[in-house]
Amino acid sequence: MTVTAVRAPECPAHRDPNVLRWLGAYTASMVGDSIYFMALAWAAARTGSAAGTGLVLAAGSIPRALLMLGGGVLADRLGPRRVVIGSDAARAVLVLGLAAILVLTAPTVGVLVAVALLFGAVDALFLPAVGALPPRISPPGQLARIQGLRGLAARGASIVGAPLGGVAVATGGPVLAFATAGALFALSLPLLLGLRIRPLPAPVKHGGTVSGGPEERTVTEEKPTARQDLVDGLRYIRRHPLLGPLMIVIGLSELGFVGPLNLGLILLSEQRGWGAAGMGWIVAGFASGAAGAALLIAVRGRVPRAGLVMCLTVLVGATGIAAVAQIPSVPLAAATAAVVGLFIGLAGALCGALVQTVAAPAYLGRVTSVSTLFTYALIPLSYPATGAAIALWGTGPVYAVSAAVCAAGGAVGLTFTALRRAELPR
Repeated sequence: MTVTAVRAPECPAHRDPNVLRWLGAYTASMVGDSIYFMALAWAAARTGSAAGTGLVLAAGSIPRALLMLGGGVLADRLGPRRVVIGSDAARAVLVLGLAAILVLTAPTVGVLVAVALLFGAVDALFLPAVGALPPRISPPGQLARIQGLRGLAARGASIVGAPLGGVAVATGGPVLAFATAGALFALSLPLLLGLRIRPLPAPVKHGGTVSGGPEERTVTEEKPTARQDLVDGLRYIRRHPLLGPLMIVIGLSELGFVGPLNLGLILLSEQRGWGAAGMGWIVAGFASGAAGAALLIAVRGRVPRAGLVMCLTVLVGATGIAAVAQIPSVPLAAATAAVVGLFIGLAGALCGALVQTVAAPAYLGRVTSVSTLFTYALIPLSYPATGAAIALWGTGPVYAVSAAVCAAGGAVGLTFTALRRAELPR
């Protein structure tokens, strides 16, 4: 007589206290980020130097680009929770320290650049680690739902953070805004300390070797160096049947999407005479569409044929990007932007869930660092080229090229059979 083990049903992510602690910590950090960047911009503007203001705002992207991959290695070597706790604590100390300095003296470009560089370096550690945490706190079947909840938290943080930062600056200047941001970073620490972390699967031994990655190594082999870990992680992504194609899709779709949404939209609004209010409505359209996609994933928890749907939604979203630059009115542009946000947001959530599902837990920090590198480090470096191209050829052609680049991500993804057939766990 055989006995069949019955697996207990998984607790939905939105009811799991462990997931909710992570989500609360993530939301507090994201709201703190929004307030910090607004306070940094205001403090930089008060120096009276336009060139200095630009330098301060651009400084943080340099350490992110240089250190992001190293942050992924550190998350895998030390564990993502330790790295997230350490980086949030460092951000709290750094930003609260800046608030204390500004109580005593006026902001200078040198001080603000130094803080921006340090903050960017800590961000390079935080971003891969916080992205690697979900598979360590929840079963695989809930990862798509967690990506939806994370998307809702990110959109909510943008909606709440900007007005809260504005009120803080208007009430107490950058000092109060920096102090508020630092307090939010500190608020995340007790929530992170309360997380229950699922252990990594034990490596499988075959005689004198240990398997569990792309390369087998002997049991007696010394622990690899950080550089060897980084090379091993990049090799793992390149050889993986799904992760390599997913990184291509992420890189191309982000390159085609982020420029028009950020810098391109500012210049488009100026050329059409829509002003800041018109741009605000279009940004709100993007945000509402993306929030709708995040809510859909959070409620459903799973989308059949996730790989195929991801690629197709990228293609639809790319079409909307090209259309935004051709629309003459703000209401229609905002509605189109909402459609773009919905489809691109759905593609992003599915892509994130697939990455976290198929990556081996021991490599997840390094995998997350590569995917995050495109969005937070490399893509912002393309802004000067986007601005120069719009100055030469106008918004229409540049938006069309951006849409083609974004669509190329979805089209390339469709050429990989493994990606077209990829499914999320039930």
